[in-house]
Amino acid sequence: MADRIPVLIVGAGPCGLVAACLLRGRGIDVRVVEAEAEAGTGSRAVLLWPPTLGLFDEIGATSQARSRGVRVNALSFHSEGSTPIDVPLGEENAALLLPQDANVAVLEAALVKLGGTVERRTEVLKVEPGPDGVAVTARRADGTELDLVADWVIGADGSHSTVRQQLGIEFPGETYPGKFVLAEGRIEGDFRRDHLHYHLRPAGVLVVAPLPGGRARIAGFVDDDTVGETLDSSTVQRILDTRGPGGLRFTDVDTRSVFQAHEKVATALRKGRCFLVGDAAHVNSPAGGQGLNLGLQDVHNLVWKLAGVIAGRLDPVVLDTYEPERFAAIRQTVLATRRLTKQGTLGPVGVKVRNGLWRLLRATGVLERQYAPMMAGWRSNYPDVLFGARAGKDKLAGRRTAHWRPADTGRFRLLTRGADAGARGAELASAHPDLVEHEEVGGDRPGFLLIRPDGYAGASGGPEALPALARSISTITTGT
Repeated sequence: MADRIPVLIVGAGPCGLVAACLLRGRGIDVRVVEAEAEAGTGSRAVLLWPPTLGLFDEIGATSQARSRGVRVNALSFHSEGSTPIDVPLGEENAALLLPQDANVAVLEAALVKLGGTVERRTEVLKVEPGPDGVAVTARRADGTELDLVADWVIGADGSHSTVRQQLGIEFPGETYPGKFVLAEGRIEGDFRRDHLHYHLRPAGVLVVAPLPGGRARIAGFVDDDTVGETLDSSTVQRILDTRGPGGLRFTDVDTRSVFQAHEKVATALRKGRCFLVGDAAHVNSPAGGQGLNLGLQDVHNLVWKLAGVIAGRLDPVVLDTYEPERFAAIRQTVLATRRLTKQGTLGPVGVKVRNGLWRLLRATGVLERQYAPMMAGWRSNYPDVLFGARAGKDKLAGRRTAHWRPADTGRFRLLTRGADAGARGAELASAHPDLVEHEEVGGDRPGFLLIRPDGYAGASGGPEALPALARSISTITTGT
């Protein structure tokens, strides 16, 4: 007889592990299977922006992550013949550079602390979604086959996702010309080790990122003729010399990788009781370090909805919003990374225009006010679909900022100003105690802001709009 599982997570990379931690933290049993024998030792994705670090806060892994990473306080753009343009990030936008092997180790330790585990060397062979569950066949390393039935399946098994293929979901896109190279090791020389450096040289773009222990990463696109299928130390140093600031020398290179960069998006993110997250759903240009963050925000969007459905607080209709919301975020990120990639491939005239414009934006503070939050992920917006069709235009719904903190309880956080809004808000929260917590805040203008469990605004308005909000919330709760 097949084992029944509330949630089966396929893939134990960062996305799968965070999903497992968040669900177990909400009291939901999960099973995590991973085809590989050991945790990944690769280091492609290293940059964690603040919204992603908020997930580490939620699962109690922030201190461990920070102790093994390097804080990024500014972005530095270096162009030939001009002084660097520094973009300070500040507390709200400061990132963390954390090698992915350390990332996975931190997350797996958090999962174990929550009572979970990863079943390695367990390969999923077949996924068959049905109306009441998903039949999954997997095979262990000794050849033993497992017949599993899951209420829900989360496919977090990477760009070659078996789950996606089994669901018959296509993965169209394109491949960037040339190759993407990265190398890591100990670097001697003078450069700011709390900045992420973008060197925009005639020979090409090179990113130099500090890593723990005096190590650093270099990465960038190169022509096919520049490297073969593998990198040797002399080629790594030559790339650093021709594209970097000069005066930097690798004393050892312990990680080398050459790969094709792709831009692909799955044609669907859900099929019945199965969902795709992370690289199983999308891959994009490495520019800006957005890929892992985009995937982890897939997880953030999905988990609070799925947990609410499993616990019986939310109607399954709420899961229908996962796909349109995440497709919107994916499109925004793909467009942004495409633009960043083009910024590094401009001709001489374009370089002069770009540099002049950036200096103007830096001098006027626009880079700090607009560019830094965009890179950090605070400007990612959702369409206003959570509560279905609503009358009027809500300018804040689907937006987020660093100032809007979700509730620690996993519920909606309803902030009100003014006596009328406060009374109506208290009434709404008392009608949905498992779903909404209410808080009165100061301010001159009466009204409300509803913050979703993932930190996005769910709705806003004046006191007179609170009865409509109560009706909207009823559309996603059970029993309606």
